[in-house]
Amino acid sequence: MSTEKQAREQMAQQRLEMERLQESMLNRAEAEVQQENHATTDDLARQQMAQERLETEQTNQSMLTRTEAEISE
Repeated sequence: MSTEKQAREQMAQQRLEMERLQESMLNRAEAEVQQENHATTDDLARQQMAQERLETEQTNQSMLTRTEAEISE
């Protein structure tokens, strides 16, 4: 095998290794972004549920107060 052919094959192999490395890095970065987005979505969902729970409790308390006022009259 000629030196030139060996050099070409070696360069091609190095290029493939670099492409695999870049693909791996991109996949890891994408996975990290998806995890962060998922965590952010979970936090927003928790906050919204807490807000809804608070509003429901306030509505229930308001209804109880009105009912007590009506009974007292």
